[in-house]
Amino acid sequence: MGYVGSYLWSLRQRVGSRPLLVPGAQILLLDGDGRALFQQRADSGVWELPAGACEEGDDFADTAVRELAEETGLRVDRADLIPFASLSDPGVHTLTYPNGDVTHCFALCFLARTWSGELVPGPDEVLQAEFRDPDDPPAPLHPPTAVVLDMFREFSATGRFQAR
Repeated sequence: MGYVGSYLWSLRQRVGSRPLLVPGAQILLLDGDGRALFQQRADSGVWELPAGACEEGDDFADTAVRELAEETGLRVDRADLIPFASLSDPGVHTLTYPNGDVTHCFALCFLARTWSGELVPGPDEVLQAEFRDPDDPPAPLHPPTAVVLDMFREFSATGRFQAR
């Protein structure tokens, strides 16, 4: 769908750039070699994991599945999503977009290791996408993505859901 016409876009038409509390999801997609899928944002040039805001009627898993498909062309079954963390720390996950809009994001972070489709970056949102070692991500890295990668390392070491 992209931003124009989305639920968040419709709210912005009413409240302008005022900070909004936004639920959403991120997905850490790992290939068979343990490399993570990163994408470069078209609006800011930073690298991040596929992610986005919930739409009306979505739950967190729906959002992860939809955003991955929209941004990368890849499809994942919601049954293959493993929730490993939640990122809502306002010091990390309050974002100011190039147009001045501000959001405090509350993201459920999912891991997936199986998918289908061909990697084709979404032309409206993503400049390029590639699989990289999560310990050697591309730069410049979106600061919340660095935190999610840290939480994933802790989850992998302990098996405990992470929240920040």
